[in-house]
Amino acid sequence: MKGPPTRPDKETTMRVMVIVKATKDSEAGKMPSEKLLADMGKFNEDLVKAGVVLAMDGLHPSSKGKRVRFSGGKRTVLDGPFAETKELIGGFWIVNVKSRQEAIDLALRCPHPNPGEDAQIEIRQVYEPEEFSEASPELVAKERELRKLIDK
Repeated sequence: MKGPPTRPDKETTMRVMVIVKATKDSEAGKMPSEKLLADMGKFNEDLVKAGVVLAMDGLHPSSKGKRVRFSGGKRTVLDGPFAETKELIGGFWIVNVKSRQEAIDLALRCPHPNPGEDAQIEIRQVYEPEEFSEASPELVAKERELRKLIDK
């Protein structure tokens, strides 16, 4: 991808979540280096200027998190930390792109999230209300209305 992407037309786009996987350092609460913060800041600025970002943030370590487990009719609250670091999310962007390839190109431009160690970025498409074909038209319409409220 040459330069930042431009905001695609809503009619021909897909929303994707670009997920940065947690690392031992992020789970230990270690903040990124000044250089990485600057590089990520520039990357984020390019995405915002291009108009493709819908949301983005980094997450505190799972030691500060909770999980709610559902088992039958019972709900149990579990305290972090959670064991499998490679399965945890360290940060994310939700972006509006024209294609999966554009999302891949975007992820390829991202600064290395954990220099010196292996890292992963996962790309997952977000469901649109129309994709829930089993849902009644009323439920799909209600979902569209909720999304309009969110957009405001």
